[in-house]
This record gives sequence, C-alpha cells and structure tokens, in this order.
Amino acid sequence: MDTEHRVGRRIAYWREHRGLTQGDFGRLMGQSRRWVQDLEGGHRQSDPRLSLLQRAADVLRIPLEQLVTDPTPAPAQASLPAEVVALADALHRLPAPAPTGEPTPLPALRKRLDFCCHAWVSCHYIATARDLPGLLADAHRAAADSSEGAVLLSRAYQLAASLLFKYSSTSCTPGVLAADRALAAAEASGDPVAIGASARRVARGLIHQKRHSAATEYATAQADSLRSDLEQGGTPGLSTLGMLYLVAAIGATGSGRSPAAVSTANDRLGAAAEVAEQQGGDGADFTSFGTTNVRLHEVDVLLRLDDAWAAVEAGRRVTPTALACLGRERRARHLVTTARALALTRQRDEATAALVEAEHLAPEEVRRPAVVAVVQDLLLLVPSPSLELRSLAERCGLRA
Repeated sequence: MDTEHRVGRRIAYWREHRGLTQGDFGRLMGQSRRWVQDLEGGHRQSDPRLSLLQRAADVLRIPLEQLVTDPTPAPAQASLPAEVVALADALHRLPAPAPTGEPTPLPALRKRLDFCCHAWVSCHYIATARDLPGLLADAHRAAADSSEGAVLLSRAYQLAASLLFKYSSTSCTPGVLAADRALAAAEASGDPVAIGASARRVARGLIHQKRHSAATEYATAQADSLRSDLEQGGTPGLSTLGMLYLVAAIGATGSGRSPAAVSTANDRLGAAAEVAEQQGGDGADFTSFGTTNVRLHEVDVLLRLDDAWAAVEAGRRVTPTALACLGRERRARHLVTTARALALTRQRDEATAALVEAEHLAPEEVRRPAVVAVVQDLLLLVPSPSLELRSLAERCGLRA
C-alpha cells in the first residue's frame, strides 16, 4: 500500500473517531467533500504534504505523529447498555420452542406492547430493551394462533429494530435482523399497515448498511404498492405511508449533495407533505407523523446534503408550539440535529444549548454514542469551552 493511501486511511479513521462526516471535515479544512474523498483515497499527491498533514492534525486535534506512523489504530468499540446487549442476544434465541401451557392473552400482550411503545417515545430506551425479549417470546406464541398475534409480533420486532438502530454499528446488525422478522410477521398477518411499518424499518436497516440508493428505491416502491390500502386505513395507514416517503428522502441523501440527490429528496419530502395534508391531524402508531415531522425531516435532509445554514434556517421556521405536540423522542432527535447544524455554522453556544435542552428532555438520547460524538466534536471545535459545555461533556463521560 503506498504512503498516500496509508495516510488517507489514518485521516479517515481519526475523522470518523471524532464523529465528523467527510463534509464536516472538508468544511473545517476549507475544502469540498470531494477533496476529502480524494485525500482519504490517496489521490492528492500534488498537495504540500507536510503542511496538509499538520493542518489535518490540527483540525482533528491529534499529534502529527498519529497521521504519519503505523499502525492505524483499530476502531474504538462503543460500549452498549447491558439491556441493549441482552436484547440483541435474545434475537438469536428467538423464535424459541413454544412452552407448554396457555399462550398469553392478546389483550395482555397489547398492554405490554403499549407500555414498551410509550417508554420508547419517552426515551426510556433501557426500560424498553429490558421488556422486549419476554414480549417477543410471548408474541411468537400468539402469532402462531392468529393474524392479530402476528401483527403484535411484527410491531414488537419493529420496536426492537428501531431501538437497536439507535446505538452503534455493533447493534445495527441485530437491528437489521429484527426488521426482517418484523416484515415476515407482518406479511403473515396480511395487514397492510404492519407491512408498511415493517418495510420502513427494513429501509432504515439498508441506510445503516450504507445501501442508501437501495433504501430509497425500496421505501418508495413499498409506498407506491401499498398506497391504496394505506389510504383506506385511516390515520394509521396514512402515517405509515408518510413515514415511508420520509425514510426514502433520508436514503436519497446518502451519496452526498448532487442535483439528483436534491431532486429525489425533495420529491419524497413533497410526497410526504401531501400525505400529511391528507391526514390532517396527529399521526398514529407512535410515529409523530404530520406536517411538523415532515418539516423536521427537511432539516435533517438539508444537513445531510451539506447545507447546514439552510438546515438552521429551516429549523427556525418550526414553531415551539408545533414541536411541543411531538413525542419526546422525536423532539430530542430534532434538537440533536439542530445542534449538529449549529456547530457546523460556528454557532457553538447555541449548539451547546440545544444539546442541553435535549438532555433535559431525554437524558438517554444524549448518552447514545452518536450524540456523545457531537459533544466531543464541540469540545474539539471550541477553543475555550464554556462551563455549560464542560459540564455536559462530563455527564456524557468525556474528559472536559
């Protein structure tokens, strides 16, 4: 492997370790995303190597020696909460052989599932993860006896997938497994809402596997094929349909900013907005789908398309009253997205305030590795971190 390639890989490692995208790092270096891609691929031999490496080391806040000496460090493995690990492990034991005795009555299963869903939207992820393995085991028995049981099993697997996607790449693999099982249970039930909701998790899994184009194509195809049935399914059906278009919009941003990506993402956002207008009121099935959620996804899409300034402006058009109508999980995620955009536009104090607000709303959301990386990035970007930022960092387990 040539020297430029080795150096490029080291830069890629430390950029990812600092929680920076290629677009983020490019902005900090005063360059484009394409420039970063070439640099990490070892294709920028014409650049002044020493000055370039020193600048990169300064941006990454590491000694220059870290970029010019072997070996490249192994990626750090973020630790997962024990309950999340137990949930991931439980998936490999399910479906278990049906025990003897009467299956859990469906009303009791619905009650337990509702508890887990409420815990999820309240950002009590540990409590959700703790209860899901037993719920899944009992739902498997119910699914063998009725289509309603299969719907409950699908929804439990959907929730497991969403929760596992919250954490590191380590938990995304079992999350993909949970999404696939959710879809299988939904198809066995024949319920179009369950099928559409499961398909959304499958599309999310494709995004986490970095198969962004496949995610957009799959979510769009599912939305189009299920549209008639979902439109006849009232608010739950419309919420499911709208969320499929929103995940398709997110998938369209995976290859970076380009005319095609912008066009596709805007088209899917527009389709979701039409569904939200058709739906009228609040969403169903804990989706928070509606006009406000479409606008929050617009913020996310703009940020993913490397337009942080436009993302900040779009976020400011969402009123506090509209945000207050959403669940804690959705509001906290939006605050984290806002913090990322503010950090990239050098509004660091405002970014810190957004993260502190997210922590107040949902402490477990801010303790996730991806969000801790945002806090760590702020520490790196701010020459003299405020007491508020240092305190937040310490609560996240970071050395401030």
